[in-house]
Amino acid sequence: MLKRNFLDEPAPANYVAGLGRGATGFTTRSDIGPAREGPSEEAIKAALARRAEALGQPAPTAYGADKKKDDDDDDDDRYQDPENEVGLFAGGAYDEDDDEADRIYQAVDEKMERRRKTRREAREKAEREEYERKNPKIQHQFADLKRGLETLTDDDWANLPEVGDLTGRNRRARQAMRQKFYPTPDSVLANAAGSGQFETSVQDDGSANASSDTADGTMTNFIDIGRAKTKVLEARLDRSGGDSATGATNIDPKGYLTSLNRSTTQTAEQVGDIKRVRELLQSVIKTNPKHGPGWIAAARLEEVAGKIVQARNLIARGCEHCPKNEDVWLESMRLNDAPNAKVIVAEAVRHNPKSVKLWVEAMELEVDLRAQKRVVRKALDIIPQSVVLWKEAVKLEEDPNDAKILLARAVELVPLSVELWLALARLETFENAQAVLNKARKAIPTSHEIWLAAARLQEQQGNAAKINVMKRAVQALARAEAMPSREDWIKEAERCEEEGAVETCQAIIRETLGWQLEEDDDRKKIWMDDADASISRGKYETARAIYAYALRVFYTKKSIWRSAADLEKNHGTKEALWGLLEKAVEACPKSEVLWMMLAKEKWQSGDIDGARIVLGKAFKQNPNNEDIWLAAVKLEAENEQNAAARDLLATARREAGTDRVWIKSVAFERQQGDTDAALSLVGEALQLYPKADKLWMMKGQIYEYELNKIPPAREAYNAGTKACPKSIPLWLLLSRLEEKAGVLVRARSVLDRARLAVPKCPELWCESVRVERRAGNITQAKKLMSQALQECAHSGLLWAESIWHLEARTHRRPRLVEAIEKVGNDATLYVAVARNFWAERKLSKAGSWFEKAILVDPDRGDTWAWYWKFLSMHGEDDKKGDVLAKLSITEPRHGEVWQKVAKDPRRRWRNSEEILEAVVKELE
Repeated sequence: MLKRNFLDEPAPANYVAGLGRGATGFTTRSDIGPAREGPSEEAIKAALARRAEALGQPAPTAYGADKKKDDDDDDDDRYQDPENEVGLFAGGAYDEDDDEADRIYQAVDEKMERRRKTRREAREKAEREEYERKNPKIQHQFADLKRGLETLTDDDWANLPEVGDLTGRNRRARQAMRQKFYPTPDSVLANAAGSGQFETSVQDDGSANASSDTADGTMTNFIDIGRAKTKVLEARLDRSGGDSATGATNIDPKGYLTSLNRSTTQTAEQVGDIKRVRELLQSVIKTNPKHGPGWIAAARLEEVAGKIVQARNLIARGCEHCPKNEDVWLESMRLNDAPNAKVIVAEAVRHNPKSVKLWVEAMELEVDLRAQKRVVRKALDIIPQSVVLWKEAVKLEEDPNDAKILLARAVELVPLSVELWLALARLETFENAQAVLNKARKAIPTSHEIWLAAARLQEQQGNAAKINVMKRAVQALARAEAMPSREDWIKEAERCEEEGAVETCQAIIRETLGWQLEEDDDRKKIWMDDADASISRGKYETARAIYAYALRVFYTKKSIWRSAADLEKNHGTKEALWGLLEKAVEACPKSEVLWMMLAKEKWQSGDIDGARIVLGKAFKQNPNNEDIWLAAVKLEAENEQNAAARDLLATARREAGTDRVWIKSVAFERQQGDTDAALSLVGEALQLYPKADKLWMMKGQIYEYELNKIPPAREAYNAGTKACPKSIPLWLLLSRLEEKAGVLVRARSVLDRARLAVPKCPELWCESVRVERRAGNITQAKKLMSQALQECAHSGLLWAESIWHLEARTHRRPRLVEAIEKVGNDATLYVAVARNFWAERKLSKAGSWFEKAILVDPDRGDTWAWYWKFLSMHGEDDKKGDVLAKLSITEPRHGEVWQKVAKDPRRRWRNSEEILEAVVKELE
């Protein structure tokens, strides 16, 4: 056997170079590779022992030969292994007990090891989780974003922008280019030196008009250059739509410059993006030519770039590679004209005979009705279960009998289509429609649309009151476990109302509104919210049905009766409102509000005796109720029955004596002009109710306005501010009295004391500013306004006063923007904005802001007055009528000027319209 060369032989196992010379063995990573350990200590000792035995020498250690030959002699008891049983335990017999003991100890050791392992693994897991929580990896940080990538479509991936140069490489390259030095050629310097000289000589070689000599002796032929430019221009015109044969062009002369600018901008800004996207899409369609969306995207890119021919070629290739993709065929048809599209759709349906979209597109490409029918019927022969194709076939039929025949065949082939059953039922007579709906119900027992159609059919025949179809529908759908939710039934009811089926709408609500609602649920709130939602959508019959159902369950709830009455008042008839209110007072006889609503409706309709009868019944049900007393007094006073009204007030003061009754009594005497009786009544009332600020105000106003006695009025106001220090109107009346008397110092003092008694009150701060402004102290007024805005930064009244009276016209708009950001929705501020637009002659914006102000606070009469003043100058008659109608419904009661005019005892107003006209005259 041929022995190998020594150097070519592999090294022995665990070979260490120099080990025989006593060297310490070691290995490096280059020797063993990554993650591999060197020879163990036992292996090294065994190798040393074999080497020593072969040489006949003592076995060396890692530090040389062992010089201790008599190891047994030098061993001491101290170095004996404690587990080595010698002496007493040496040579003992190993019996079954020892074996059992060893097994027990071994089992205990294994159990302890498992327990320690479990605890150790739990501790290591907790430490590892804590470390990962404090030092999360990048993939963990972006895990949620990676999961969000699942929702991206192919188009989203295709539309990702290029990253661009983020390293600054191009910038550094441009800087390096700028730093390079390029020596200027001598020819450039020579031309520059001679550029300032003028040549006056003319060549007479006969070619001066055709060519010119250059510095280097060559000839420039201008005629050839002109011809070349002409050819280029002709080519461009031909490509842009011109007809080279006739000389005509399709360029629009009016829009030519505009389109030229647009195309130039597109070329400059988008050509780079188009090139990059084109390269990306080319890569997509080459990598995966069976991917239809890639071909569609590539074709649309060429279409956007204006290359329609390339787009058609691309999509044609896409159709070849993706013949089963109907979207690719549809895109190809879109990009081609009608004749070519017909050829394409024929090829498309040959490859995709089951595609409904392609058959419908093929039908729409046909112009002749007969050809369309032929295409649809051919499609139905291939796809007889397509609902879309049956519907298209029915639409093409002009004769109802032919349509019925088609639909009869359709429901046989597609018995689970609700639309086809309903369409067939609509074309049949009443008896046949009933039969059709019965068949449909058996075929589709889970469809509620069929039950609704049956209910509407009975309503059309006038049998809705006799046959309760919806009750049977709820039972059948519940058995089939196909009962829709309450919300879905309400939507169906609203749809029926919209289509004129009011009785079906009411039946739906009556049978389904309480579905799956228990008594412990807040049913009242749920139903009220449903009614409000229907009213907001303009579905008043649905809301009326909801209120009717709720009233059957909660018959004695006043809030439901009032909401139902408001619905009838705003969107119903007077007769319906009267009937509802009569039922309401029977259900809630202790509700004075419902009694007064009924009496008011009777009174406003001209039935004065009916209103008296209603109030008489209300007295019996609610004795000594001040609201009913005052309503009776108002009824008699408005009808000029002053003696009866005075007797009623006297009786009310005796039986239901409250401060409100006394205030109404004083106001009645002031309206009648009996000042002495008014003073006497107010004096008696103040003895009983000294904390009623309105009584103090009325006493002071009687002295100030009707008797023109300033000192008693001042005394009454002062006494009122002491008794009612928190009453803001009292402080304002006292300040205005002092200002009217010409004592500005005292007026300022009154307002200072008022602000101490009622801190952070915008009305008092505004009055202080107005006092200074009316006195001509604009600087002091601005100073006070600055302090007021610091203390009441969210007051629309102060911002409006400051902007409108203390700011220059050019500064109003930015200040208004700042005020809206700080204050938010405020009617006074919105009126200021509207008035500013009005001053700038932006009438449409002014009108919209007036309407916003009314929506924010419809009870503020000053807003209505400003809007009416605006409409009187710039509004239309329809808009004015709409505003007056809304005003009569709203009946505002508050407002700085509105209350002053409406409560003037010297005037008697019949309605809100008269007050509105008077307030408009008082506006500044």
